[in-house]
Amino acid sequence: MSAGAAVLAAVTAGCGIRTTSVPVDAGGAPSRVPCSLSETAARPTAPGAGMPARVYLVCASGLEPVERTVRPGGGVPGGASRAAVAQALLDAIRERPSQSERQAGFTTYLEEPLTVSAGRAGDPEGSLRLSRGPEELPPVALAQIVCTYGETDATSVHGAVVLGGRGSTRCGAMCATGE
Repeated sequence: MSAGAAVLAAVTAGCGIRTTSVPVDAGGAPSRVPCSLSETAARPTAPGAGMPARVYLVCASGLEPVERTVRPGGGVPGGASRAAVAQALLDAIRERPSQSERQAGFTTYLEEPLTVSAGRAGDPEGSLRLSRGPEELPPVALAQIVCTYGETDATSVHGAVVLGGRGSTRCGAMCATGE
């Protein structure tokens, strides 16, 4: 056994982590940051202010859902278009976390303005086009968008999210989410 392996074994043994011969998903790493909000810390929804939606923010190097209020299409009667819902969700992800969210360790990596539109002719069903190519976004920001869109029927197709950029190239499946 090398000296490095012996030190690693000693350190992990001190943490109470036992080795195993099979991969085990033990959840996220322990953190001093709670990554949870009390019910009183949730953003209040005033009557007529919009609809509640789950968006994903970054906390302790992972993505966690947070409740936000969105107003797709400026409250257009009869429902909002797919692109309007997608834009409202993008805006909610970009919103600076509240004081209670920051204290709980939440942040967002989607900081620059970004717009979304419906897919073009020839794109797969349910495609959405971003004003920047998905490959131009920080990977964590793209993950925030995909996870948020993947949970919303208005922005996904059977849990799959298909994103493209403003260019003329065909949209490709960036990621599929869901159970």
